[in-house]
Amino acid sequence: MASEAVDDYLKAIFELAGDGSGRASTASLAKRLSVAPASVTGMLRKLSEDDPPSVVYEKHRGARLTTHGRSRALEVIRHHRLIELFLHDSLGYRWDEVHDEAEKLEHAISETLEDRIAERLGHPEVDPHGHPIPRKDGTIPKRSEQSLLKLAVGAEAVVSRVSDEDPAILRYLMELEIVPGARVQLMERGPFDGPLILKVEGKEDARALGPRVAAQIHIVAGGDSGPKAPTGS
Repeated sequence: MASEAVDDYLKAIFELAGDGSGRASTASLAKRLSVAPASVTGMLRKLSEDDPPSVVYEKHRGARLTTHGRSRALEVIRHHRLIELFLHDSLGYRWDEVHDEAEKLEHAISETLEDRIAERLGHPEVDPHGHPIPRKDGTIPKRSEQSLLKLAVGAEAVVSRVSDEDPAILRYLMELEIVPGARVQLMERGPFDGPLILKVEGKEDARALGPRVAAQIHIVAGGDSGPKAPTGS
């Protein structure tokens, strides 16, 4: 079985299950893919019965990827993130515009075009939002990241990646100049789920982020974020 819908399921399982190593529940997949839970159950059963199977499915326990399913998920994610970077760097798309376009194109490009894009971009390791681009051999660049919400007051960190799910949040963070590669210091944490007050290196004014927005940001505490993502403009 090979289709855009299958690719979407495998990619969603990979992302929801912690880089493909754990399980994704039926409910979380239904929410991510905007489909009914019964439809998710039906698809997972089909994927588990393929030859070779793409997932291991157990009722009430959700699904995990097989080696075959993980390989395909990584290929689709590689396509997606390379396309995002190509649209951003070569065609002038803003970082809040590239995700939806890449969703449409990730299934369609050939391996030859994938290789040409990677070569043109210099075999990059991160997309415009700082997410690691899986390598051709299926390995993924690793970083010791944590959520911005876990940063201690007074500590410094480098923004490593930002979720690309909400374009409005991306536009807001771009205005605040909180983008991958930016060094920040947590100055204050408001009580009772109050805002995080951040100082961005090189900027005079502090930035206030609510927990919902801060949860979309990952950091490397105190250190270097590794390969730099392009600016979000």
